[in-house]
Amino acid sequence: MTGELFSSILVLLGAVFCGLSAFGLVRLPDVYLRSHAATKSATLGVLCVLSGAFVYFLFHDGMVSYKLLLAIVFVFITSPVAGHLNGRSAYRSGVPLWEGSIQDDLKPSMEEDQALSVEQDR
Repeated sequence: MTGELFSSILVLLGAVFCGLSAFGLVRLPDVYLRSHAATKSATLGVLCVLSGAFVYFLFHDGMVSYKLLLAIVFVFITSPVAGHLNGRSAYRSGVPLWEGSIQDDLKPSMEEDQALSVEQDR
């Protein structure tokens, strides 16, 4: 009974996080903030849903599901990396930041890389 309640709470919490992620994808103003919403809250939502399924099978059937553990590890590793690479490729291709952004941490690094590539071309 306790395991089913805990797994239900995890699944419900995961569904809330996935819903917030979908809301963020629609409402946020630029690709970088949308990428943040997609990777952070969706990853947490999927991890909660998978963890809820894992806990359910552990308490209800007494079975450890290695497939669910593997899926949890896979999502935990790949989703943030994919979001980072999407944001970095958008920045390198010149997608502008939202006008309300107050900090651009990659700008000095990109200017330094461009200066080095120009110097190497000489």
